[in-house]
Amino acid sequence: MMDAETADLLAQSFERAFQGEGVAAVEASLDEVGWREALRAEGAAVPALLFDRQGAANAASGALDDVLAAALGSSPGAGTAVVLPEFGRYTAPGSVRDGELAVRGLGTARMAAAGTAVVVAEQDGVLRAVTVETGRLRIRPVGGVDPRLGLARVDAEGVPVPEGSKADWEDALAAGRSALAHELIGASRTMLRLAREHALTRVQFGRPISSFQAVRHRLAESLFAIESAEAAAAEAVDAGEAADRALLAGIAKSLAGRNARTVARHCQQVLAGVGFTEEHEFHRHFRRVLALDGLLGDARTLTRELGEELLRTGRMPAVPPL
Repeated sequence: MMDAETADLLAQSFERAFQGEGVAAVEASLDEVGWREALRAEGAAVPALLFDRQGAANAASGALDDVLAAALGSSPGAGTAVVLPEFGRYTAPGSVRDGELAVRGLGTARMAAAGTAVVVAEQDGVLRAVTVETGRLRIRPVGGVDPRLGLARVDAEGVPVPEGSKADWEDALAAGRSALAHELIGASRTMLRLAREHALTRVQFGRPISSFQAVRHRLAESLFAIESAEAAAAEAVDAGEAADRALLAGIAKSLAGRNARTVARHCQQVLAGVGFTEEHEFHRHFRRVLALDGLLGDARTLTRELGEELLRTGRMPAVPPL
């Protein structure tokens, strides 16, 4: 387990890496930092540090591919991408019939440049991880609400593949959701910072708007939303048993997505008209929150299904310390 000093140094390195312009520059910086080596050596604590900084910087990379590849038993690398489920869904994106692969999903900003892609596919009732050349896939950029994220639509039919290895999709989902929860938290913290800075400098009726009770309440509620999401995300990172990890990661992703929208709503109210302008960076973080919420299951869907699971099993997760 990392000590506090090592974690702080690694977090600072990640923060500098995300100062680069463009996905290629960020990926090169993460390689230089040794992100994948740290992931192998330290496990779940490292994505928590990286994705928090990635969310705060509104950056894009293929780090999620590395997290998912490691969880699926593949070797993470700059040339390896992982096909994600379609937006808002979390079922395996592929299927294999008679040795041929069909795919319908999404790719991260790494997908276009990667040489190979790992696809989790259902084959004879079993989920398997198969590796294919990206040249056999149709990869089309996704515009949508956040084109800066670099998502791509990935689909294919009739791709010949060998039988893959059995995939622990639940474990991969847990790892990916935990990472995305931290990225949503990082984006939320930046939105709150922007709103706070505006409140301190914007003067109305002869005084900063930060002195108005309504503004202070919105900022305080935003901070509480972030801290509660962070507590849930920390519980997911520390979970030992696989079943606990899957449940807590789902809760963390759901809470982080819902609370990020709460933060965005309050901060937009504090920023008022300036928050809608192209020149102000708030809208980029708000767009990122909307996009991240839909990856590996959105907050609304996860909340409903976690509730149904609770009613079915009667199993109550530990309450995170707030």
